[in-house]
Amino acid sequence: MKWIRERDALIAQTLAFVQSVTGRKDDVLQPDAPASGPAVAMEIVTMQAVTVEIEPPQAPLPPRPAPLPTRTSGEFRAEMQARIANFRKHQERFEREREEYCAATLTKLRAAIPDASGPPAEK
Repeated sequence: MKWIRERDALIAQTLAFVQSVTGRKDDVLQPDAPASGPAVAMEIVTMQAVTVEIEPPQAPLPPRPAPLPTRTSGEFRAEMQARIANFRKHQERFEREREEYCAATLTKLRAAIPDASGPPAEK
């Protein structure tokens, strides 16, 4: 597998760089060091950098849309007051409809109940 060789080469190059910077040799990869585990064979692979040029787009970019105008605190306050007024109207309409429904239901109920003040109905 090629990527394994490349990974191992990168590790070896990094280790060599660290050793050259610190001036310290690591005993792990020294050939005359006693083997404490399985030996690992490493291969140094040279890599070349590739330069890629990206061409600009042929068609011009479309113009950006104009940003939305910022709202001032007065406009925000006016909008909130209008929303609250609409909400209150909506709630008042619901309350009125509930009251009308309740009154109509009670009227029907009273009309359906026989007059309790008169004599009881005979069987």
